[in-house]
Amino acid sequence: MNAIELLIQDHETVKKLLEELSSTTERAVKKRSELLARIEQELQIHTALEEQILYPAIKQAGGKEEEKMYYEAKEEHRTVDSLVLPDLLQTDTGNVEFAGRVKVMKELLEHHIEEEEGELFPTAKKLLGKQALEEMGVAMQAHKKMLKADQSAA
Repeated sequence: MNAIELLIQDHETVKKLLEELSSTTERAVKKRSELLARIEQELQIHTALEEQILYPAIKQAGGKEEEKMYYEAKEEHRTVDSLVLPDLLQTDTGNVEFAGRVKVMKELLEHHIEEEEGELFPTAKKLLGKQALEEMGVAMQAHKKMLKADQSAA
């Protein structure tokens, strides 16, 4: 599986989890907590793969436009990782406010996914080529296994 295919698969997983979380009610306190924990885990791993492997390769191979894409994508990650997700994790899952925060996070992530799949990934394919993306995919799968093992041990 090449890097782009792997990342798109991650996107599908996160979208499915967000959809499931969005459809819960205040009574589903335990389910909401479990889904949120899974989303947090998926996002941490996915973000690490993109920021440590794909994004630097695009930035290095590209020009000014790709550099802008790089910083914008990183900023979108930071917004979710540093602001939205921590807030959501502190919010009572049995609360109406929780649903509002989930909706905002879902919209931010869907926007980010759309931009990546519509702009960043096609750019990566053009700039990096098939061989490099295959090699990155192998590196990402190995890195993903390691990160999951680290999370399980923590």
